[in-house]
Amino acid sequence: MRIIWTMTWKELLRKRVLLLTLLLTAVFLLGFWFIAGAIGDDPASKVITSGSGNEAIIQEFVLGMFILMLGFFFACFVLAFLAIFSSFSAIAGEAEQGVMQAMLPRPIPRWKWYTGRWLGYVSLGLVYALILYSLILWITGMHASIPRDPVVLVQAFLLFASVVPLLVTVSMFGSGYLPSIANGVVMTMLYGAGWLGGMIGKIIGSVGLEPGPMQTLNNITGVLSLIMPADGLQRKMQAVLFSFEDINGLLPMGSDGPFGIGEIPSTAFLVYAALYTAVLFWLGMRRFIRKDL
Repeated sequence: MRIIWTMTWKELLRKRVLLLTLLLTAVFLLGFWFIAGAIGDDPASKVITSGSGNEAIIQEFVLGMFILMLGFFFACFVLAFLAIFSSFSAIAGEAEQGVMQAMLPRPIPRWKWYTGRWLGYVSLGLVYALILYSLILWITGMHASIPRDPVVLVQAFLLFASVVPLLVTVSMFGSGYLPSIANGVVMTMLYGAGWLGGMIGKIIGSVGLEPGPMQTLNNITGVLSLIMPADGLQRKMQAVLFSFEDINGLLPMGSDGPFGIGEIPSTAFLVYAALYTAVLFWLGMRRFIRKDL
């Protein structure tokens, strides 16, 4: 298993998708630096936060909260697409290229090959997530106030990075049934559907709809979140990072809008996401063990 894990890392480091991701990440972080500087160093912001007492502290916290929301809004896409496009051809692509025919006749149990591949994709994604998460916090901290509680930061990172095993698991599961390109398209659409459900949930509160259409949209967002929990995990991450359940109603910044948090997922949703990942991992491995290569 360790050999497959190491081989996966070497292959990913050679792939252009990782190089392209790193280049785009550098461009994103450079742009985010200037955006955070423009917002945090704006004279109007300095006037707002130059007061005394609790009001200045709250305004400074809101400023950092907005910058972090903006940064993680785009960082979630980068992390998700790295997880998807590094693993969408894990089974179908290698079977088409004849890689498995050369390796699996050797005494390597299929479950070890599958688990080693999964660990390789997930571990690399987690390392990337830690770097991206740390740099976003560091850039924001240079221009505004950010949470400093180590426990909160660790909890938020675990939620931020939890989309990596989730998406890799779903992607490898799909790769056991679909060709590489088809699986990549399906995974992109599936992630987009989950993101759309979360976005609808953020904006319906400010539209002013009647109770009937409002309930229909809530049902749609709930179904989409269950089909793809990735967006819900990211919203929970932001809620934990800002202790939003404790300060909601105390800040002049609401939870609605495209950069808001929306409805905060419950602990039961986190349990569902973990079970969702575990079940699809088992089903994907079972499919691979029985698959005719």
